[in-house]
Amino acid sequence: MKWSEVGEVNCSVARTLSVVGDRWTLLVLRNAFLGVRRFDDFYASLGVTRHVLASRLARLVEFGIFDKVPYQARPPRFEYRLTEKGRDLYSVISTLAMWGDRWMDEGRGAPLLFKHMNCGKHTHPQLVCSECGERIDPRHMQVEPGPGI
Repeated sequence: MKWSEVGEVNCSVARTLSVVGDRWTLLVLRNAFLGVRRFDDFYASLGVTRHVLASRLARLVEFGIFDKVPYQARPPRFEYRLTEKGRDLYSVISTLAMWGDRWMDEGRGAPLLFKHMNCGKHTHPQLVCSECGERIDPRHMQVEPGPGI
């Protein structure tokens, strides 16, 4: 199978990866969650080529993850704002960060801490059962065919 065909597979992970499954897209999303909105700011913070960045931003707009919003008329300039669909990727980005902090930090510690603004305490993402609230352990999970099979 070619990478361009992965989104056609009847698999939720494959379809998601067809949109956000490359390193530059994930780093663009990371920066968006850190408050970056403008092309030049993404460009300055990522070290990616302008062509690659423009391509990733266009794809994120195409799939409804960002809204492209004008902030200046002359010359035309735009901001990229996360949509509800985009904000739903926060758990993915924060969980990747937590995994990296645990397994890839080389003993240096986390470069960023997550602080819950409502209670003021540092936290880390967790997956919990939506029904009982128990923390998810992959050894205690099973999958069953869904209606989309």
